[in-house]
Amino acid sequence: MNFGWILIAIIAGLILWLYADFMLGRKKHLASAKTNTLPVRESNLAIFAEGPKLFDDLFSELKNAKQHIHILFYIVQDDKISQEFLTILKEKVKAGVEVRLMVDWVGSGLKRKTIKSLKAAGVEFAYSQMPKLPFLFYSSQVRNHRKITVIDGETAYLGGFNIGEEYNNHDPKLSPWRDYHLKMTGEGVSDLQSEFLEDWHAAAKVNLLQNIGYFPALEKGAIRHQIVPTEGILLEEMMSDLISNAKSSIFIGTPYFIPSKRVFTLVREAIKRGISVTVLVPLISDHALVKEASHPYLRTLIKDGAEVYQFLNGFYHSKVLLVDDKVCDIGTANFDKRSMFLNYELNCLIYDANFIKKIKRILAEDILNSRKAALDDFNRAALKEKAASTISYFL
Repeated sequence: MNFGWILIAIIAGLILWLYADFMLGRKKHLASAKTNTLPVRESNLAIFAEGPKLFDDLFSELKNAKQHIHILFYIVQDDKISQEFLTILKEKVKAGVEVRLMVDWVGSGLKRKTIKSLKAAGVEFAYSQMPKLPFLFYSSQVRNHRKITVIDGETAYLGGFNIGEEYNNHDPKLSPWRDYHLKMTGEGVSDLQSEFLEDWHAAAKVNLLQNIGYFPALEKGAIRHQIVPTEGILLEEMMSDLISNAKSSIFIGTPYFIPSKRVFTLVREAIKRGISVTVLVPLISDHALVKEASHPYLRTLIKDGAEVYQFLNGFYHSKVLLVDDKVCDIGTANFDKRSMFLNYELNCLIYDANFIKKIKRILAEDILNSRKAALDDFNRAALKEKAASTISYFL
């Protein structure tokens, strides 16, 4: 047997192993994934669309923490603003505040030296979703993409921003960074606390869910909403329900438009029913092949009659699904297969008409900073689109 055949056999064996690993890992994942539905709550909400404003508010609240700080991010970089953030956490430990920081094993940009200094300062640190046997490939693909901050069990944040200079408008290619992040006070904070502590239990092997000190009594707020945690399951169903129940309009804002077959079919059917469909995506990309993966879908929607816009003023990383101006979904999940079928995500369904008006003003501003796309804007790049389509599940 010559070298060529040996190489082919090795490649074929590798592909077979990856396929088996992924399918069996997926089966195990679905068997254990949490599928409970959280109740509709009433809280007070504020929305941030610019990194500098969010970080000013977040860092101020962290500095005012009295008892505990619980934080989960997909990414915490090891740069200037990240060091400012981490310094605050260290100082709060010195002041007697419990601090727990969890980051995704793949997403985090923290250096070992930085993590060591955090632990030495008394910050409790854990990696979320570390790959593990027997399904190394599958478990390496299942990322914890959630962003949760809970301060004293009374104030919380969730949304699309991570911690890093690019999110603070200091990236020459991607600035200004556009994203949506929610600040919450009121009874819904308890759900975010529970989600953090469940993820902490899985990552750090420490169960703090029964500690009543992390769940102070909370009053109702003014805005009806519902926290929706997903674990590679239920997100497709939630999006499908929202889209199929639309009566007049659907607005989708996402950095990566790579929907599942079911969701894409429902969007097309909505257009045929006379529903106005608007999609907002970035003009520039922060990852290879994601634009090419989206092009076939966007071309089809334009032909169907949807309006597609490309954001021009920096990078659009926001995740929003607005249906009939009556329910708005904002959170961590992208409109793509990875969020629907692999990632741990965390979204918030908002049912309040007045708050949705605030969101619509932000969306209107983002449309003004965009251009309406035509078919020519998504010219076919056959090889790239084929490659992107082949691995679209993992983009």
